[in-house]
Amino acid sequence: MREPERAPITFLHDALCTRRDFLKYAGAAGGTVVVGSYPLPIKGGNMSRVALVNTTDRNEGVKGSLKALGINPVKGKDVLIKPNFNTADTPPGSTHNDTLAALVGEFWAMGAKSISLGERSYPLTREVMEAKGILPLMQKLQVKVLDFDSLPDKDWVLVKPKRSHWRNGFRVARPILEAECLVSTCCLKTHQYGGVFTMSLKLHVGVVPTTRHGYSYMQELHGSLDQRKLIAEINEPFKPALIVMDGIDVFVDGGPATGKRGKGDLFLASTDRVAIDAVGVAVLKFLGSNAAIMRPLIFEQEQIARAAELGLGVPSADAIELVPADDNSFSLRNRVTEILKKG
Repeated sequence: MREPERAPITFLHDALCTRRDFLKYAGAAGGTVVVGSYPLPIKGGNMSRVALVNTTDRNEGVKGSLKALGINPVKGKDVLIKPNFNTADTPPGSTHNDTLAALVGEFWAMGAKSISLGERSYPLTREVMEAKGILPLMQKLQVKVLDFDSLPDKDWVLVKPKRSHWRNGFRVARPILEAECLVSTCCLKTHQYGGVFTMSLKLHVGVVPTTRHGYSYMQELHGSLDQRKLIAEINEPFKPALIVMDGIDVFVDGGPATGKRGKGDLFLASTDRVAIDAVGVAVLKFLGSNAAIMRPLIFEQEQIARAAELGLGVPSADAIELVPADDNSFSLRNRVTEILKKG
């Protein structure tokens, strides 16, 4: 039996990491990282797998999607979970606590060495976590909580991607860059303030500060005509080992905090941010969404197109293998696949 540990809100200074080599390229003076693109995950005709579970139960959704995906990226690793805590609004406005509890339980069972949860919210992060009851829940589950608001300036690393639409790069929370095993858990919803949709790619806006070093990164993002391209580019300096999307409750219009609700009754899991977002957009089309979702082809959505261009995931729907978790999930998988192929 693992003894419970206190879970302070702090920066995990001594976290083991696999991306330290990446940070070696940071300039000694300014901590700047210049990055290019990741190679496409499509090699030798391989497909990017997205697991689908048709369910109304979040515990079943987590377990079924992880089992169907057929990988264990957390065994023996220091795991960092990035949730959707932009605000404390009712899911899908934010990650459901039951989803987090189910993920943590599965990760311990899968042999995780340690588990942390890290986030930067739109209001003060601690206030959002307190409103959601996250602190006592994570303490009970033996998970350390990292409040990115409390990071010192030196731990917001300046990243300058090549071919970026950001004026002078952007900063990323060091725990994200140094995570040995990053797990992103997102909701399935539209975004009425320029993002069009907010899933795994948009989730990672929360690894960039609102304002640091006297500069407002969120003002640049939300004021840019290239907002959706900037969202994709945030994802370039790091790669989640796993993405889990809770699509039981969905915003088919409005969002990200409140909106017109729909019932997706599904969970998705993948290692590919582009693939899982493309499937998520197909689900929105299936449910019936707003014009910004329904009219464009899926791979013409700017978030997805830019991320694919950068090599962050699959280049087309033909490279996505949508896998049903069980017999109950076949019918929904087939309907979503049909929409995905049509675009």
